[in-house]
Amino acid sequence: MSIQAQLIQSMIQYYSGDPMRIHHFLKVYGFAKTIGELEGLDDETQFILEIASIIHDIGIKVSEEKYGSSNGKYQEKEGPAIAKPILQSLGFSTPVIERVCYLIGHHHSYNDIDGIDFQILVEADFLVNIYEEHIAVSSIPKVEKNIFKTAAGTQFLKQTYAS
Repeated sequence: MSIQAQLIQSMIQYYSGDPMRIHHFLKVYGFAKTIGELEGLDDETQFILEIASIIHDIGIKVSEEKYGSSNGKYQEKEGPAIAKPILQSLGFSTPVIERVCYLIGHHHSYNDIDGIDFQILVEADFLVNIYEEHIAVSSIPKVEKNIFKTAAGTQFLKQTYAS
């Protein structure tokens, strides 16, 4: 069994009884994996992207319990500390854990994007959030201009939300 499958299994258990959160991370994972492959990422970057996309919102549960909100800043604050022991228990290397925790801790900070793994994670999350949060189609050109940088992600945005 792949390590991605093991992490997905762990995250489904973590979000047990919350199908919305389970479906969200699976959709983000699907978009991120596909965009990364279409963009030709090297194996290590693709691996980190896939792991980060599976676990990126792990801070939501604690944020809702602690602050009564799933605000992105709370997720960024709380997520890495929750993710690290899960990733360690599955045997991920220290460099992978550090990068994934960095991505979890910044995935709502769009001015801090420092790599293609981060860029694609943000794009994949937006592709899903536009639909799940019922963002107005009229906002999509602004999102495209300000957020999307990859050819594959931009193509998916345009094709998914074509009016």
